[in-house]
Amino acid sequence: MNIAVKLKDYAMLMRLHRPIGILLLGWPTLWALWIAGQGRPDLRVFIVFVLGVVLMRSAGCVINDYADRDFDPHVERTRDRPIAAGRVSPREALTLFAVLCLIALALVLTLNRQTILLSFAGAFLAATYPFLKRYTHLPQFYLGIAFGWGIPMAFAAQTGGVPPLAWVLFAANVCWSVAYDTAYAMVDREDDLKVGVKSTAILFGRFDRAMVFIFHIMTIVLLALAGALASLGLGYYAGLMAAPGFALYQQRLMRHRDRDGCFRAFLNNNWFGAAVFAGLLIDYL
Repeated sequence: MNIAVKLKDYAMLMRLHRPIGILLLGWPTLWALWIAGQGRPDLRVFIVFVLGVVLMRSAGCVINDYADRDFDPHVERTRDRPIAAGRVSPREALTLFAVLCLIALALVLTLNRQTILLSFAGAFLAATYPFLKRYTHLPQFYLGIAFGWGIPMAFAAQTGGVPPLAWVLFAANVCWSVAYDTAYAMVDREDDLKVGVKSTAILFGRFDRAMVFIFHIMTIVLLALAGALASLGLGYYAGLMAAPGFALYQQRLMRHRDRDGCFRAFLNNNWFGAAVFAGLLIDYL
């Protein structure tokens, strides 16, 4: 066995060559850390959460491909993934998933008790999300919950509690996740219909673009409310004002509903999240 080739396949299974998932999971976590820490999050907490984002996103990709191992070979975008192509066995994937989760747990154990307890719910969400697309058209909502679970954890780690502000940020992240993951699901909609995978892209049908825009607006409204609750200033709202521009640009990218345009719209959400964080950095200077 060529170890270098195998490690490359593991890295591809973890999607380390495509960091967009790390960024989309990371931005809301950073929003929460900065607000909870009033612009100066504890360095140890910051390091644990940044590493945790990388580990749990990687673990989520592994368990997602394990769950989709019978579907991915029939989908154009995913047929070359390591499990679908037979380069990594399902047993190897489960072992890798367990190792990543154990490392993440070891990091969390350095934090307070409430954060540790919340982490078990987060691990459950990450492990179960991929299986929902078989049973409901709403897996994007569940993804938002899973991707946003770092928000209450960040507040718990930084402040020892989870105030209402944390749940407003959490709700904003759920709406944002539905927006960007619906755009992502639009890429695979034709293949998903053939193999029986469900998504909001299928549920929304011809109203898909409108619903993406509505959820972007809901995200912005909730982020504005979070800013008010946190007594944030003009710097934050300046960053937030850039977000509608990205949402409108994504609508333009998706106007023909072609695969490339929808995928580019999904990727553009990185800048949506970055703009909000830039506003936080400016406001806390």
